[in-house]
Amino acid sequence: MGPKSLLITFRCNENKACRPDRVGRVSIVQVSPQQFHSSTCVMEVNCGGEWCLEGSLSLDVLRNIMEGGRRSDPAYRLTSTITFFCLVTCYQRLMPTVPVCFAIETENNYSHFYLFPLQMALIPTGMFTMGTDEPEIQQDGEWPARKVHVSQFYMDRYEVSNVEFEKFVNATGYVTEAEKFGDSFVFEGMLSEQVKTEIQQAVAAAPWWMPVKGANWRQPEGPDSSISKRMDHPVLHVSWNDAVAYCTWAGKRLPTEAEWEYSCRGGLENRLFPWGNKLQPKGQHYANIWQGEFPISNTGEDGYKGTAPVTAFPPNGYGLYNIVGNAWEWTSDWWAVHHSAGETRNPKGPSSGTDRVKKGGSYMCHKSYCYRYRCAARSQNTPDSSASNLGFRCAADTLPALQ
Repeated sequence: MGPKSLLITFRCNENKACRPDRVGRVSIVQVSPQQFHSSTCVMEVNCGGEWCLEGSLSLDVLRNIMEGGRRSDPAYRLTSTITFFCLVTCYQRLMPTVPVCFAIETENNYSHFYLFPLQMALIPTGMFTMGTDEPEIQQDGEWPARKVHVSQFYMDRYEVSNVEFEKFVNATGYVTEAEKFGDSFVFEGMLSEQVKTEIQQAVAAAPWWMPVKGANWRQPEGPDSSISKRMDHPVLHVSWNDAVAYCTWAGKRLPTEAEWEYSCRGGLENRLFPWGNKLQPKGQHYANIWQGEFPISNTGEDGYKGTAPVTAFPPNGYGLYNIVGNAWEWTSDWWAVHHSAGETRNPKGPSSGTDRVKKGGSYMCHKSYCYRYRCAARSQNTPDSSASNLGFRCAADTLPALQ
């Protein structure tokens, strides 16, 4: 079998710097200096595949990749209307982890690409043990352990990012509930001193949570904040209703709690975390959570004190990134704390309720405060709630057409 390669070429405007070091979070195998000419930067990164693309890698071009299609043509050429482009040459069978150009951001007179692999992972039909007989947080209804059968479905490899949510908002004009209400909850440690002076109240049971006027997905820490440097981070301040609106637009849906936990476990049985029972095997960080003393000091030993890019940290056995930590993720289920120990198939939770289930924990979770970055852990919020650590990812029965 020949070498797998993905060739990324940036063609820059005259007198503008070409920045191959800004390609994105992919493994750079080789840079070929002898091919640098006419302000063109060339490099190779890991991938797989059996067809060629040339031109502007727009989302429409990637439709065939996302749907798992093939092209027999040796090259598929497009007319580019921009002054830089990606040239992709892939050999062998198309692999599900082939990096693709997902979005383009212009900054300081140069452009770079966010590269994400294929966006959805196939989660196979199977049976797993949901919940636990050794609950850490009794009141959350983590128990009993019960056998659950889950049919095949697809799950987003990543939490929905700011760049993806922005595309949805631009296409539909959607206004989130935090924007309608005019405020949202933000962790005190993320706020500027100016914003803190304008806050008149906090949550009595959790005084580190503060209602901040103007806090929403575009301004996660209030009016003096921005997502411009965090487009590849998870979108925050999205309510359950907001998440459903995005999923519907994208031709997807929210996962059930059973689907979420099954995919979180990544094929492992009866483990605390998606990667096993040890939080840091061989000293490596596998999730973005709180290190230090909560809520006083976050040492950021995992590399982040707030959210991390959706591509950060190793994926689990099903290829899902940040399935615990980083941002809480909504599920479709209504909240309940009493569960039958009997075997079930594709459970969808209660038929009604007041709160919706969220899973996975966030960058704020610490064993002393919110030990909910375990697979069996769970929590809840009202469907219109939003906060600076609350996001989502989508599921689907079949791969949707790319927007």
